[in-house]
Amino acid sequence: VALKSLNGTIYKYHARTLNGSSTVNFSDYTGKSVLFVNVATVTTKQLNALHEEMKPFGLTVLGFPCNQFGKQEPGQKHEILPGLMHVRPGNGFVPNFLLFEKGDVNGKDEQEVFTFLKNSCPPVGDSFGSPTGRLFWEPMKTSDIKWNFEKFLVGPDGKPVMRWHPSVNISEIRADIHKYLLQLYTQEAFN
Repeated sequence: VALKSLNGTIYKYHARTLNGSSTVNFSDYTGKSVLFVNVATVTTKQLNALHEEMKPFGLTVLGFPCNQFGKQEPGQKHEILPGLMHVRPGNGFVPNFLLFEKGDVNGKDEQEVFTFLKNSCPPVGDSFGSPTGRLFWEPMKTSDIKWNFEKFLVGPDGKPVMRWHPSVNISEIRADIHKYLLQLYTQEAFN
């Protein structure tokens, strides 16, 4: 990817994997659609199913653990995978998508890629997903992520195209992604 074409895309950003062993450059996802999700250990099973179903169509799910919403992801990096396997959801569950190091998605210490994503897609609402005292960052902005499992879809050109509120059902998100990919591939077929 030429340096000039990095502006306005995810390709100039990177993140460390959950175990901290390597850094992933998001330019590695050139030509793929990517779903960025701030995650907690509560409901990652639905993301596994979505990733499995959509992977043949070029979609990759990337998970970013975050503890800014009700302290729902309190584990250290070495505790998160065992927590998924043995506690929530348990029964030996292992995510089939890449997880990155736990970090902030809002506030003064937010990860740069989330600053970019939030600036690229309009906010999904004015109110936040929890009563006062359960949100852990400052300063708060309207564009901030509202709660765990807010999602951003990035197209194969590296540009964000959709954003979903955390309360949107995964079946609706799946339908939106299907529609987007169909439009994308139809355009490519006729160009």
